[in-house]
Amino acid sequence: MIKQFGGKLTKELIERYSQSPNWKNGKFENLEDTNMSISLASMPKLLYKQFFENKGRMPETPISVIPFNKQEFLKPSDKAKFIWYGHSAILMRMNNKTILIDPMLGPDAAPIAPFKTARFSKNTLNLIDDFPEIDLLLLSHDHYDHLDLASIERLRPKVKQYYTALGCGRHLEHWGIDPSIIEEFDWWDTSEFEGIEITFTPSRHFSGRGLTDRFKSLWGGWAFKTESENIYFSGDGGYGKHFKEVGERLGPFDFGFMECGQYNEQWHQIHMYPEEAIQAAQDAKVEKVMAVHWAGFKLAQHTWQEPIERFSEAAQIKLTNLTPQVGELCNYSENFTERWWS
Repeated sequence: MIKQFGGKLTKELIERYSQSPNWKNGKFENLEDTNMSISLASMPKLLYKQFFENKGRMPETPISVIPFNKQEFLKPSDKAKFIWYGHSAILMRMNNKTILIDPMLGPDAAPIAPFKTARFSKNTLNLIDDFPEIDLLLLSHDHYDHLDLASIERLRPKVKQYYTALGCGRHLEHWGIDPSIIEEFDWWDTSEFEGIEITFTPSRHFSGRGLTDRFKSLWGGWAFKTESENIYFSGDGGYGKHFKEVGERLGPFDFGFMECGQYNEQWHQIHMYPEEAIQAAQDAKVEKVMAVHWAGFKLAQHTWQEPIERFSEAAQIKLTNLTPQVGELCNYSENFTERWWS
């Protein structure tokens, strides 16, 4: 269990993190005041609902995953294509390079909790065995539903390079990843990767894998730009002014993966409501959108289908909304609009 917590903080690491303009008063801070609004008095009721009131919060049968077709995925293309594996796990082919974002493919989003938070799909770790070599793996932050030890260990022989939020690298190093292939990013840091300009963007969220490391690594999203296309991955977080800044500095975007799901009024500032996710996409100048951070785990009290229903309704007259099935190979230039969750 101790291994799950990841790398320990050291004086040297804190000294390095403190050089960031986003490190203040001994921790990383959001760009605007943010809190979770959860009191100690409300915690027992919240935990009871989380673990024992399950009606409608999980599919009646496991969500099937379309089998991976390596030949089709690797076929040369002048446009990006991708496969969504539920929650925020995305396998993307861009500029004929294979990119994997937040590859939480494990069976449990709460491996240190007394009760499992089981995945809606079965045997997803086995998908990794069929994946091609991963040119670049990106991590938006260190929460268990995005950074999964079992997935990282299974992926390790395939990954050539890691880009992570500032502070997440210590977890990978603790798990045996060579530090020379890990690059950490502060907000607005940019790197050129095989003809793709990749920028780490702000979000309104938090971090931590244990009781003592909250806000001790950064969180954010990613922007991917080539000569012919521009794609945005929002990362986890509440609605805020940063979306307009992302649009002004890096937009417009051809396509955006927008966080939508696991929201609650008690932590509204760190997870958007679906309608806000559509507004965030508009702020960031995104032309076509897709909801992520749903169809993976029950991490909030809403039904499992509610996020995509509300997201789709809000998008109707404002943006083109793609709704691919879990495991479906697609590209944003085509319309994937099947209501498969119904």
